[in-house]
Amino acid sequence: MDYEQLAAQRRAHPAWRLLAADHAPMIASFLYASFIAPNIRTCAQEQLVIQLDDHLFHLHELSGEGLFPKAAASYLDDWASDERGWLRKYYPEGEDQPHYDLTSSAEGAIAWLQGLGQRSFIGTESRLMTVFDLLKQIVDGTELNPRTRIAELQKRKADIDADIAQIRDGRLALMEPGQVRERFLQMASTAREMLSDFRALDQNFRTLDRGVREQIATWDGGKGELLQQVFTWRDQLTNSDEGKSFRAFWDLLMSSSRQDELSRLLDRVMALAPICELAPDSRLRRIHYDWLEAGELTQRTVARLSDQLRRYLDDQAWLENRRIMELIRNVEQKALALRGQIPEQGFGAIDAPAPDLGLPMERLLYTPPFKAAIREVAIDESDAAILSDALFDQVYVDQARLLSAIRRALQDRPQISLAALVGIAPIEQGLAELATYLKLAADDAGAAIDDERTEQIDWIDADGRGRRAILPLVIFTHREHGTE
Repeated sequence: MDYEQLAAQRRAHPAWRLLAADHAPMIASFLYASFIAPNIRTCAQEQLVIQLDDHLFHLHELSGEGLFPKAAASYLDDWASDERGWLRKYYPEGEDQPHYDLTSSAEGAIAWLQGLGQRSFIGTESRLMTVFDLLKQIVDGTELNPRTRIAELQKRKADIDADIAQIRDGRLALMEPGQVRERFLQMASTAREMLSDFRALDQNFRTLDRGVREQIATWDGGKGELLQQVFTWRDQLTNSDEGKSFRAFWDLLMSSSRQDELSRLLDRVMALAPICELAPDSRLRRIHYDWLEAGELTQRTVARLSDQLRRYLDDQAWLENRRIMELIRNVEQKALALRGQIPEQGFGAIDAPAPDLGLPMERLLYTPPFKAAIREVAIDESDAAILSDALFDQVYVDQARLLSAIRRALQDRPQISLAALVGIAPIEQGLAELATYLKLAADDAGAAIDDERTEQIDWIDADGRGRRAILPLVIFTHREHGTE
């Protein structure tokens, strides 16, 4: 509230311009009668022009013909211009007739003017109870001590039990008619103010949509950068306190059970005698449907933002495809121009027929090398006898001999199993020789190892004892036959 800020608002803020306008009484009275009093969000141009003509006709009867000389449609276009900003003119989806909606700034100015009048009824008890209820909700919702919460719930339970006992005894505590009227008026005022909140929230989404359109119109970078920036703006708005509150409100209101409950409560309240004495607006019975309509308009604004992004991506894809087709056509035209002019020597070269892609997920994870811990310990040869014969007692299997046996076996047959091969060339060196056969099968592209089937291999070791091993089925194939 400093001087510079107030001076800037006086020049640019739509609400201040409305209060300072020459025809402010006519404008404010018409906007109130057309939007705020009937509690509607939007109105078609044809209907709004008729209402303004009627409004101007009554004013001309009171003040003369020359006071408001312009036509009704001209007034509406003037109020919806950027210089005024009191109405928003737009085309709903699927319609060719423009609609008008009251802006949040104009509604705030009209609400301030409405508050200048002396109110016939000022309720204080209900608002004080609302303050207590809100404070209790904050305290209960932020209490970390379970014992304190349990104690508060037990206290409420005791109060409820006392009320039940009192009702069973035949003592009903009813509200006074004044208390009923006070709470109803506060409810009606809060319900109407919620439409103003929708207009303010919708204005925030429209500001975001306008910023996105301006950014897209002047954007010359990549699509990914623009989408990231736009989604950042949208997340900041939807994840703000007002965005989360609107989403919770919308989810609650979209529940059919909540809608039915609200309808039943409104019907019962509107039928009470103290409420009938107030002659309330009958449109309050369907106030929740007005909330649904206003919330749907806000949701459509968010949907238009998504449509704008989709349209931008489609346009970019079309431009890129058009550029590709132009390049292909240029190549074809140059090829036709050079037809018959084949050079004798090579006129161009490429490094490789395809790029070598190194995908990050194809790389192996880093495995730290094993470091053996070698301790320098002096060995006393007198106390322990160290046998070193085991270091020199190693079995060496000649792979060339085994490959020769495989080739001889495949000379008169296309393939042979390991069991059949052992029957022709018996095992001489036990498991070491058998393991070497498996190694040769694994290294040979023409060999096959079937893990689902097994085979039995028998041999006689050096001590004359029979040995048996059960292995996966191993088949050696002739190279020429395997290639075919």
